[in-house]
Amino acid sequence: MNKPTNGRLISLDALRGFVMFWIMSGEHIIHALAKAAPIPVFIWMSSQLHHAEWNGITFYDMIFPVFLFVAGVSMPYSFEKKMSLAGVKTPQELPSKEKRKIYFSMLKRTCILLVLGLVVNGLLRFDGVDHTRFASVLGRIGLAWFFAGIIYLNFDLKKQLIWFFGILIGYYAAMKWIPVPDFGAGVLTKEGSLEGYIDRLLLPGRLHSTVYDPEGIFSTLPAISTALLGVFTGTFLKSKCHLSIKVKILLMALAAVILIIAGLIWDINFPINKHLWTSSFVCFVGGFSILFFVCFYLIIDLLDFHKWAFPLILIGSNSILIYMAAEGLVDFKHTADYVFGGLINFLPLIWQPVFAALSVTVIQLLLLYFLYKRKWFLKI
Repeated sequence: MNKPTNGRLISLDALRGFVMFWIMSGEHIIHALAKAAPIPVFIWMSSQLHHAEWNGITFYDMIFPVFLFVAGVSMPYSFEKKMSLAGVKTPQELPSKEKRKIYFSMLKRTCILLVLGLVVNGLLRFDGVDHTRFASVLGRIGLAWFFAGIIYLNFDLKKQLIWFFGILIGYYAAMKWIPVPDFGAGVLTKEGSLEGYIDRLLLPGRLHSTVYDPEGIFSTLPAISTALLGVFTGTFLKSKCHLSIKVKILLMALAAVILIIAGLIWDINFPINKHLWTSSFVCFVGGFSILFFVCFYLIIDLLDFHKWAFPLILIGSNSILIYMAAEGLVDFKHTADYVFGGLINFLPLIWQPVFAALSVTVIQLLLLYFLYKRKWFLKI
């Protein structure tokens, strides 16, 4: 297991595709299965494909942070060519002129993601500012990735770690100690949290949940630490040190376990909560993000067992496009009904929703395969 880690990691596309699959149609397949065959495993899986109502964690709550973590892992690899051309070993050594180009490229990418997030939220319906939701999943990805990139480009690893812990501890202190009018300090409810108050105060337009927004302004800060965890993982994996790849994998797994334990301990005082993106949530899900990545990296990149993951690679290589399409820009269900509806009607009534959901996935994968074969990717 001494395969080099330079170059593109296929496992990143596969892992990105794995988490995106559940959003684009996978959740509907499992929910339909749980109704058609209500055995314990399907019922449990279905329960995991809903967000926790408030405190607590489900698998569905992990999808967004894992995606953001993967974006962080890819960062050291994406800057590798620029460092090689400039003849430097670290991003901090890049010439100022080269950094300005990178800053502009990063800012452009973030702005595009912010606009695409607005499009997903219904910007093109032209309902007016008061009815437009400005916060978005894509917007948070863009902002968290941008600021993590700024930190990565300008600070060495020691200072990056200071930023990581400083953001998490600072967010914890603010949420626990800064009083909110009419509620006081440390009230971690939808209405009483500092995050919700800042959203109501500063976010224009419509909030996702009336009194707060799960992709709001203040809770984007700890999301930067989620992206930084990915940066640390990518940096460690591609580092040319004396450690073997086997030892690196063991150390990453150990770091994952430590983060999960830290998140559980912190949960006692600062509950694991995806809606608020709490510091304990960052640690707990960060640990699982590393474990997911280690498993995919080991199986796909090191053992070269990747044919099974081809559908996931199709999804992961065009993840932003399929996310936007599945979120309402394309009516895949209508197309699937048109193509497969007649055949599905011959099935037992109880199983028809399962195969209807599967047919949507088939249509989505056919579209992605068509784009993949023609090398048409939505690159931002």
